[in-house]
Amino acid sequence: MNYTHTVTVPLEWEDAVQRTREALAVQGFGILSEINVRATFQTKLGVEAADALGDYVILGACNPALANRALSAEPDMGALLPCNVVVRRGPDAARTTIQAIDPQTMAKLSDSPAVQEVANDADTRLRAALASLNGAGEAPGN
Repeated sequence: MNYTHTVTVPLEWEDAVQRTREALAVQGFGILSEINVRATFQTKLGVEAADALGDYVILGACNPALANRALSAEPDMGALLPCNVVVRRGPDAARTTIQAIDPQTMAKLSDSPAVQEVANDADTRLRAALASLNGAGEAPGN
C-alpha cells in the first residue's frame, strides 16, 4: 500500500526544508509541529544512529479551513491530523526527498462524504506544493 506522495529534488538540506515550508504556505498550510528525527536519534540512540539516518524532519502541516471541515464532519479525524510532511536526506545523498501523506489514506478510514471532499481538496493542495518543489509543474507520483 502506497500512502505518500514523493518528490526528490536537487536541493541542499536547509534549502529543501525552507522551500517545503514556503510551498505548503502557498497552499494554505501552516506548520503546527516540527520533529527533528535526527536530533532525537542522536539524543536517544547516539551519534552513530543519527549519522546513519541522515537529515530527517517531520513537519506537521495544517490547513485550518480543511481541518475545520474534517473535524466538523467527523471529530475522530483529529487523531489523523496534522498532515505529516517529511523532508529527508540520507548521509551520502546528492538529493533531498520530500514526502507528504496521501490524504486518501485518511479518507479510506471514514464513510463520510464530507471527509472524502476534504481529502480530495487536501490531496490537490499537497500535490501542488510538491509539484512546485519538483519544478516539473505536474503532480508528483505516489
